[in-house]
Amino acid sequence: MSEVGGARDPGLQPERTRLAWRRTTLSSTVAAVLAVKTALHGGTSAVGVVACALSVGLWLLFLLLAHRRIRVLTLSPAPAALAPRHATVAVLCAVATAVCAAALVV
Repeated sequence: MSEVGGARDPGLQPERTRLAWRRTTLSSTVAAVLAVKTALHGGTSAVGVVACALSVGLWLLFLLLAHRRIRVLTLSPAPAALAPRHATVAVLCAVATAVCAAALVV
């Protein structure tokens, strides 16, 4: 497909991506709240407190990353691609949160 005048029309792509970041942030928030609830239910243990604190820390890091990306997507008509460093941090947060969840359940 050729573009007239070389201008890129992103359409609704930035908005869909922004909404996906918001949805993922909401899911991460629910996971962090459930981790805290699980860690504090039925008494506290050292492993539960550490996993809970780690889950909350990971949630805060992901929240910061997502907020920055949402702001870029909202303010820029043609946002730049997500930096590989930020993508790596987001993936590591998700994997580490899953590990913390597994530690709390087991």
